Amino acid sequence: MVILADAVSRLLSVPTVIFVIGGTIAIVAILFGSITKIIVSRTKERTRREIAAYVAEGSIDPDKAVALLNAGQKNDDVCKKA
Repeated sequence: MVILADAVSRLLSVPTVIFVIGGTIAIVAILFGSITKIIVSRTKERTRREIAAYVAEGSIDPDKAVALLNAGQKNDDVCKKA
């Protein structure tokens, strides 16, 4: 029991608590960042598929589809490559 009490008192010491809280915050931030990136990439891929389907059925011209896919991108060179 003395060993357990000593271990608990060491865990509750101020520097250890600060590191545990900081580590927890870092892990949560990394998880939320990863989840956000996954959601954004899935949404972009779904949009690309929908635009491809509209082109396939003839509702949208291929040139307009390329413009839609490139809309909102920061680099203008991407439009020239497509």
